[in-house]
Amino acid sequence: MRFKALLLSRVAGGLLALVLSLAADAAPILPGAVFPALALEDQHGRTVSTSANTRLVLFAADKAASDLINEVLAARPAGVLDGLGAVYFADISAMPALVTRMFALPALREMPFAVGLGREAGQLADLPRQKGAATVVRLVDGKVASIEYARNVGQLMQAIGLK
Repeated sequence: MRFKALLLSRVAGGLLALVLSLAADAAPILPGAVFPALALEDQHGRTVSTSANTRLVLFAADKAASDLINEVLAARPAGVLDGLGAVYFADISAMPALVTRMFALPALREMPFAVGLGREAGQLADLPRQKGAATVVRLVDGKVASIEYARNVGQLMQAIGLK
């Protein structure tokens, strides 16, 4: 009986160490952290990626956030993201493929800006998010300077520096 308890204790300890090491590898993105290099295909099949010149990352984790970002950017002239040194990513991994193909992509193709699309689960899992809010990550020299969440047009415009 003592042997069985000792064996279970060792196995449990090993599993705990494994879980803790995996959790350490998937550290959340926080101010001061190096922002991960991202490169995703947009609605036109071109690559949207972060670079050394990226100053802002806009991220939509759900439809409400996507609608908010789309509303603000669509009201601006083409090239607004370039002018801000920004890239825009949207997590659409939970969207059924048929819905993506039939509805989302045609609507996105009408937009005058590129949206890097996270189509596979986990591609954008490390990005900070709040339900119903657009995430704005400000970068300085590739490191996260700040993270803001916008829930309305005014908050988003202020967060990205638009008047």
